[in-house]
Amino acid sequence: MKSVVSLVGYLEGFSFLILMGFAMPMKYIAGDPSWVSLMGSLHGGLFLAYLGLLFLGVGKHWTFTALIHGFIAAVVPAGPFLFEGLLISGEYDLDE
Repeated sequence: MKSVVSLVGYLEGFSFLILMGFAMPMKYIAGDPSWVSLMGSLHGGLFLAYLGLLFLGVGKHWTFTALIHGFIAAVVPAGPFLFEGLLISGEYDLDE
């Protein structure tokens, strides 16, 4: 489960960087809004998938704190990259 969340987190983070670093300049500088439509939709879908995976993992694999921190990380630019390190380290694992 951690590897799937990590993958989707990285994809969500990179889609945000592409949206802000490429698609938005293409819209406002080059006058081509099609990239924003494409990348905005892709980023939105990945954001929802990321949050959905966090919801699925809470109670089975991680504590509720992981959900809160994961949501904050998903909203903050480059947050999923930092959160992934904490997730892999076992910071949020349930005590067994």
